[in-house]
Amino acid sequence: MKAKLGMSPIAWWNDDLPELSDDVSLEECLRQSRSAGFTGMEQGRRFPSNPEEMLPILRAADVTLCGGWFSGTLVNEELAANKDRIAPMIELFKAVSAPCIVYGEVGRSIQGDRSKPLATKPRLAEDEMKAYARRVTEFGEWCADQGMPLSYHHHMAAVVETEPELDAFMRNSGEGIPLLLDAGHLAFAGGDVLRAIDNHHARINHVHVKDIRQSVVDGLDRSRQSFLDAVALGAFTVPGDGSLDFGAIVQRFADHGYEGWFVVEAEQDPRKAPPQKMAEIGHAELMRVMTAAGYTVETEGFPKG
Repeated sequence: MKAKLGMSPIAWWNDDLPELSDDVSLEECLRQSRSAGFTGMEQGRRFPSNPEEMLPILRAADVTLCGGWFSGTLVNEELAANKDRIAPMIELFKAVSAPCIVYGEVGRSIQGDRSKPLATKPRLAEDEMKAYARRVTEFGEWCADQGMPLSYHHHMAAVVETEPELDAFMRNSGEGIPLLLDAGHLAFAGGDVLRAIDNHHARINHVHVKDIRQSVVDGLDRSRQSFLDAVALGAFTVPGDGSLDFGAIVQRFADHGYEGWFVVEAEQDPRKAPPQKMAEIGHAELMRVMTAAGYTVETEGFPKG
């Protein structure tokens, strides 16, 4: 089985908490990640928005674009508005041969609002979840028809956060919307990561290997503290530096024959957790557990020739 290892630039620049950002260029971010062994990087705010600028930067860094976040609003906006906003991203991602666009629902979400405690997250009634799942499926099918698949990201403080919410979304949506399984977000929400992989492996097309510090998560006052408070306190980290058993998690993906990207997405304070050092820790741990699970990790970055 083959796997690829990527990173998210959120370890260097945090869009929601600018104070948790390192003052480094895109080129330096890519250099640090590549020197740690990663061959892909998800899109971040310092990436150019056209392939003529992006491709030479990726080529020089010897990395590929392995995904990127789209802020979807299908829970409270029409398909047409989301199609208009994602269309340029689809064309860009096709031009640089990215594997997928990560769909993150921000409609009604409190994930970016530090004034809203975790306990006030939005919740969908059963009929609302059914309608929402159908709408996201239709959107995913349309994006795939345009040449770029989506990957649905369940997320803390959003309408699909908990394992039961994820199960309900998956039950009411279709194959037209694949799933991004994020170990850290699911564990933070109290879910069973291994059970979720077992239940939904047939639809998983992208993986975020985010770790959590269980003591930080357990110490939160969810009636008072927000998702961004949790991030600032250090709830997330890279594999090998947190509380999750990535040996078991990666083995479970291998048991189900998953092949593709495993992306380290771990937002934290770069002054307390220097991004290059954390990248090296995460890569070493992933190589250890992936070798044990029987994966061959691809080492080619930007395609030669």
